[in-house]
Amino acid sequence: MSPPPLLELRGLLKSYGGVRALRGVDFDLRAGEVHALLGENGAGKSTLIKVVTGAHQPDGGTVSIDGQPVTGLTPASARKLGVACIYQQPALFPDLTVAENIALRLEPTSGFRRVAWAARRTRAQQLLDRIGAEISPEAEIRTLAMPQQQLVEIACAVGAGARIVIMDEPTASLTQKEQHLLFAVVHDLRAHGVGVIYISHRLEEIFGLADRVTVLRDGQSISTQAVAAIDEARLIQLMVGREVTQIYPPSESAPGEVVLSLSHLGASATPTRVRDITFDVRAGEVFGLAGLVGAGRTDLARVLFGLVPADSGEIRLQGQPVHLKSPQDAVAHGIACVPEDRRRHGVVLEMPVAHNMSMAIHSRLFPGSWLRLGAERRLALDFIRDLSVKCHGPEAPAGSLSGGNQQKVSLARWLATKPKVLILDEPTQGVDVGAKSEIHRIVRRLAKAGLAVVLISSDLPEVLGMSDRIGVMCSGALTAILPGDADAATVMAAALGKGSKGKAA
Repeated sequence: MSPPPLLELRGLLKSYGGVRALRGVDFDLRAGEVHALLGENGAGKSTLIKVVTGAHQPDGGTVSIDGQPVTGLTPASARKLGVACIYQQPALFPDLTVAENIALRLEPTSGFRRVAWAARRTRAQQLLDRIGAEISPEAEIRTLAMPQQQLVEIACAVGAGARIVIMDEPTASLTQKEQHLLFAVVHDLRAHGVGVIYISHRLEEIFGLADRVTVLRDGQSISTQAVAAIDEARLIQLMVGREVTQIYPPSESAPGEVVLSLSHLGASATPTRVRDITFDVRAGEVFGLAGLVGAGRTDLARVLFGLVPADSGEIRLQGQPVHLKSPQDAVAHGIACVPEDRRRHGVVLEMPVAHNMSMAIHSRLFPGSWLRLGAERRLALDFIRDLSVKCHGPEAPAGSLSGGNQQKVSLARWLATKPKVLILDEPTQGVDVGAKSEIHRIVRRLAKAGLAVVLISSDLPEVLGMSDRIGVMCSGALTAILPGDADAATVMAAALGKGSKGKAA
């Protein structure tokens, strides 16, 4: 007789204010497996996690761990039962060291005792070594990058002897090297009999890591299948509830006159020194920028948006040379930029949708410092309709929206400036496949209306599927300009510095 699952959910129900978030969800996790949990934003994944970790109580159904039903689950009791969750945004104390943060999770919290500082540091070092994290136990958390903080969270879970580990979008902020390190940790956990619930919008990760996959849609468990028995097209269909015949919509615009022209552009003040960049972008064209992490694509975007000064070369807009010393200069000349980090730079989560959408045009919308809230609301309603933003109205806090809808709000903020050039830096990062498809359609529509679009993406299929032409960067330089129908191997060769620089026909 086979052992019971590590975790089993049957008929799970949960509602918030009359809104049914979970509608009889079934799910189970076996020892030594990676079970992927997929679904669009709002499908019920976050609610399911909150129930399993004890943060929220279900309204109905059963939760069993090791075959035993558990009720009244709390975060503390879930941890004692071996449940750990690695969130996209780590919950660590920034002013404490790595060793101290690990100790807070692993050492007793009651009673008087002498702190064994040396043993604490040694234990932290052992856990960091086990997962391959090159981090000092003495480092303060605030000095660590987000990916490093995530590795500290994983070290805490390993040290606590967690048997059920939930990973919620764990690679969203990781470099390619750090992703490989994380995958090695996942394989190690599986080899030690740990069950891993893996949540990601990146389907290639699911096919590379998971043993089984469960798809949620509208709060219901739609299907559970072995990953080996399903393909990407079928997964997408299950998630969105409709047949997806083409992920990337075809181009419907013919490139017009040159809008943006760069000639031997350089900027030494960027982290990756931007050097000798020359290309043109035409009205109605989606110009993709490909390259590996650290290639300099975002640095180039910062130069074009006036955040970092260029110190060589020339930028021309509609044939006229421009000097961009600030974002205000860029906006005044018709350049807009939707930033890579949506939560830090794209939207103000605590502010209403309407305020977020009007931020870049306050001087125009509120002349003479008079607040024209009616005009702001009308602007927001227009964008909510045109971009299909799902929210409870212009007054809804941006933080209450899904990632894809937050991205649409960030896009609306810059479209309100009526730009001639739109720079999109990782526009679909961390959004579900349905929202990704919507954003792609919006980009095509903007290009058809005559906008010149510069699309920066680490998702190579997205670059290949959306671009009319592709510029490839490596170490701050442009290594190739390729036609939109270039193959992945050619783009990757150029990203590794093996391409031949030149303009595509």
